[in-house]
Order: sequence, then C-alpha cells, then structure tokens
Amino acid sequence: MTDRELLEAAAKAAGYVHYHPGDGFYQTWNPLTDDGDALRLAVKLRMDICRPTAVHNGVAIWLDHASDFIEEPHGKDPYAATRRAIVRAAAEIGKSINP
Repeated sequence: MTDRELLEAAAKAAGYVHYHPGDGFYQTWNPLTDDGDALRLAVKLRMDICRPTAVHNGVAIWLDHASDFIEEPHGKDPYAATRRAIVRAAAEIGKSINP
C-alpha cells in the first residue's frame, strides 16, 4: 500500500469517515510523521506494541492478541518504524471494515 492508502485505511479504522488526504486533513493528521497522532491512533484502537524478541531489532503490533501481528524493522529510526507499524496495523483493521 502507498502511504496515502495506509493513511486512508487507518483513518477508516479510527472512525474518521470524512478523511481525504487532499482536503487539508492530511496535513493536520498524519500518524506516519507525528508521534502524537500515532500514539492516539494506537490507544484508540487498543493496540499492543512490543519488541517481538530480544534479538530482533524491530517493533511488532499485535492484531488479535494471539498470533497475528504487524512487524516493522527499526532501521536507523525506531520512532518512524513504530509509527509505520501502528499505521500498518490500523490499515489492516480499516481494510476489514465494510464501506
């Protein structure tokens, strides 16, 4: 998914039914770049954020508290990786919601 598609699906999961990246909302709500937006999204969707293993250099977001999770490697920016993992997990939730 593109960043725009991720944000649209994440917004749907969060209940932002009038989210359109071109209408100005995109500039004010962007959990891919804003720590606060990402944290609020994670809290709203009751996400569990963790490191999958002690040897793995990444972050995981559990989707169903059992086995399904979104994993994102840290690379050089663990904050960006965490934000992206949150948005990816929210997008998965948003994709499962009927229009």
